[in-house]
Amino acid sequence: MKQSVTALGLCLLAACSKGPASYTIGAAGPWKEGYGVMTHRGIDLAVDEINRAGGINGAHLKVVARDDEASGSRAAEIAQEFVANSDIMAVVGHVNSGAMLAAAKIYDGQLTAVATTASSPDLSGASKWTFRVISSDSLNGVILARFASSIGGNSAELKNAAILYENDSYGRGLAEAFRKAFRGTVISFDPISEDVDAEPFVSYYKARQAGIVFVAGREKSALRILREARRQGFNPVFIGGDGWQGVVTDTAASEGAYVGTSFNAEDPDPTVQRFVKAFEQRYSTRPDAFAALAYDATRLIAQAIASKGGDRRSIRNYLASLTSGDAFDGVTGPVYFNPQGDPIGMGFRVAQVVSGALTSGGARVASVPAVYEAGHP
Repeated sequence: MKQSVTALGLCLLAACSKGPASYTIGAAGPWKEGYGVMTHRGIDLAVDEINRAGGINGAHLKVVARDDEASGSRAAEIAQEFVANSDIMAVVGHVNSGAMLAAAKIYDGQLTAVATTASSPDLSGASKWTFRVISSDSLNGVILARFASSIGGNSAELKNAAILYENDSYGRGLAEAFRKAFRGTVISFDPISEDVDAEPFVSYYKARQAGIVFVAGREKSALRILREARRQGFNPVFIGGDGWQGVVTDTAASEGAYVGTSFNAEDPDPTVQRFVKAFEQRYSTRPDAFAALAYDATRLIAQAIASKGGDRRSIRNYLASLTSGDAFDGVTGPVYFNPQGDPIGMGFRVAQVVSGALTSGGARVASVPAVYEAGHP
């Protein structure tokens, strides 16, 4: 039977007669970035709810949070600190693919880490002690490409796609998967930085009449491109990966864009809406997938500790042992893992920005098990 978020709360309330006064977990991410702020909020909300419900078997849950600045070298330093701290039972994070790849080598064989939004294909099987609650870009890029291919109809313009990608493990992996799966003509495939000068790219795409512009990047580069396109009166179909969720803050520039996401706050599921309400009450803003995935990763680790206690290897083995029959039922969907540490059971969606919010209109939901259970991350 699946343990829902509500059931987890009941599990955590079951006090042991003799146990530790507290359990400690680590958390790492780029806390100064907008998506890092949302990630941290998701962790904090989960911890607060767990402690208000009685803790983990009566023990208080504590978090040691470190800012990895989305840097691989900094993430490796933090991983070494966490491994050396015997109080830390597991880690929520890291958030970025490059940071997680660097840290995974340190955690291997010593400490379990559950990445939140690190989606690079290179992470699949990187360590038997690292897991993630977001699907790999090798799958997400295919889903986004199939969506892009489906909206073309008989339009010649919508059969032409321009691809931009931030030149890191996240951007390259997502862009390459999109390029291979797009059923049309890719007119350009270019690397960019987060501080991209968008003018020459937009001018070129406008001249070439690109009907679709896919960007494998994050909020900062995305908004530069979207704003320049609006300035030039260029209106293709814009599609971004999960790194684009923050573009909704600029309602004018982002209107109509499509964004890949693992979570939709409009989902009517009672578990989702309970989370949305709690998040809004605490932070006066709606949660996005960064917040939801971090919330799920935190509660998943808490469930592992509640079941196995404060033993690092037992926590790792618990996560690896989850199946469809006892999957963790989070707000982003039920989660268990394949041998490579990738999630099975959840979905990756395509939502559209309408009036500053991601809507489910036109969304397509993918089946993760079809890919991951076959052993193809």
